[in-house]
Amino acid sequence: MGKKVVVGMSGGVDSSVAAYLLKEQGYEVIGVTMQIWQSETKCEVEKKGGCCGISAVEDARRVAEVLDIPYYVMNFRAEFKRDVIDYFVREYRLGRTPNPCIACNRFVKWEALLERSLLLGAEYIATGHYAQVHCLENGRYALGLSKTAAKDQTYALYNLTQRQLSHTLMPIGAYEKPEVRAIAAAAGLPVAAKPDSQEICFVPDGDYARFIDESTGEPSAAGNFVDTAGQVLGRHKGITHYTVGQRKGLGIAFGEPRYVTALRPETNEVVLGTGEEVFASKLLADDVNWMAVSPPESGTKLRCRAKIRYNHGGADCEVLVLPDGKIQVMFPTPQRAVTPGQAVVLYTEAGIVLGGGTIEK
Repeated sequence: MGKKVVVGMSGGVDSSVAAYLLKEQGYEVIGVTMQIWQSETKCEVEKKGGCCGISAVEDARRVAEVLDIPYYVMNFRAEFKRDVIDYFVREYRLGRTPNPCIACNRFVKWEALLERSLLLGAEYIATGHYAQVHCLENGRYALGLSKTAAKDQTYALYNLTQRQLSHTLMPIGAYEKPEVRAIAAAAGLPVAAKPDSQEICFVPDGDYARFIDESTGEPSAAGNFVDTAGQVLGRHKGITHYTVGQRKGLGIAFGEPRYVTALRPETNEVVLGTGEEVFASKLLADDVNWMAVSPPESGTKLRCRAKIRYNHGGADCEVLVLPDGKIQVMFPTPQRAVTPGQAVVLYTEAGIVLGGGTIEK
């Protein structure tokens, strides 16, 4: 029997094929679905093929039966509430735009699941993420781009630790999505044609502001739209309804397009600017996680590429490491909608993740 690996099974085709491939490679595979939904009666995400709904368990169990592997459902509700939902609500109310999938990956899918899996005697955990794990010549573990650029998920995994990466397998990172579906079909997996999930799993209707209002019991207060000079332009519905770069849904008309350029929770103001004002040539990031290299000394400069959101194509940049461990990222070509709360992820020219952090401003 090969080494034991716990595969996080969401009920989707990607994690199902990950389990199949690892079993074919000789691993002793155990399937686990992480129970993270907070209310079974309110969780509607399974209708969209999401990862936290009741149907995820049903689909994953059917796949495990076909693969003839043990399958369990583990309760991670408390961890998900604390490290993902509470973080999401808190950041939005601070005028930032968080990425809950990054928090979920780091603190739930890896930290919590890995620790529980090691207690079961497993040496690895595995997922259906589109990324590749590399052990570099310097002895450090790092993520590399998946074979399919359109599905690459390294951006949302930049803050995994060295220990976590050393116990991680990502078998589908070497495949294109159509290849993954073809493998599933050939293996007789019942989820081969299941659609991908799109929305944040705990906000299936995409109405973040409503979710935050209901979670806190404190509706976001209306306030003023202002221009960059502080002149009042009108009234907004509450800062949780807006994000930097937003143009549609402002509820206020002008003779020219206006964009959200900043959120000011301390004065409850939403700043609107022109197209030019939504571009920035630099950003500051904190909570930096270095992956491919050890944390560089203060004053170190690096040339690399950076992504400032999941669907950003990446841009050349120069990174300066500051005395407090934060990084300043400077772009020769200004970038649109640099958004506090989102991640900036740094890549080498070869597509290896150097590291990343949370955009502060």
